[in-house]
Amino acid sequence: MEGLTILLVDDHPVVRAGYRKLIELQPGYRVAAEADSTSAAYLAYRRAPTDIVIIDLSMPGSSGLEAIRLIKAVDRNARILVFTMHEGLSHALKAFEAGASGYVTKSSPPEALIAAMGAIAEGRKAVSDDIAREIAVERLSGRRSPLDALGPREVEILQLIASGRTTDEIADALSLSQKTIQNYHSGIKAKLNARTDASLVWVAIEAGLIEMRSVGVGAD
Repeated sequence: MEGLTILLVDDHPVVRAGYRKLIELQPGYRVAAEADSTSAAYLAYRRAPTDIVIIDLSMPGSSGLEAIRLIKAVDRNARILVFTMHEGLSHALKAFEAGASGYVTKSSPPEALIAAMGAIAEGRKAVSDDIAREIAVERLSGRRSPLDALGPREVEILQLIASGRTTDEIADALSLSQKTIQNYHSGIKAKLNARTDASLVWVAIEAGLIEMRSVGVGAD
């Protein structure tokens, strides 16, 4: 495990500085590059692939899920560890579907991040204890999330719709056409059996994609 390089992706410079210090205190790890957005992460990885990518899900513009997809498209063997505030199981499952190798919540102790890095470096999957407990409960209860019917891209677009983003804004953020977003929008409604955008907001809240707050949505 000597000399493993890390690409650290988070939109907060102070946060990156703290994690860089933590990571580089560990023998055999070096933060080789940093990025503050999905596009910057993609370009940094294309320019100089690292052994591990540590990435947040919440960033300006398109989310970390898009960065995972882009990086995996460049290198299907890329080892990507999500390190995020999102504690819901739905986020973790969609991150793994997009190609992540691990998922650790920022509420976890620092040791959880280090352990996950080690596991991923060895080619194994890794999750923090809180996510592991949610997976166990989900399996034992037999419950299904409404998001199970959606792919990672659809979940990302659902989150943006429920957050009040317009079709134009979502298209710009994801570098897709307005027509493509409209098609996704319609497909998501059909899969979730939702007649209005207000219904989509409630699905997103219940699934933990967004917090309960005032969101302006249309009635289409």
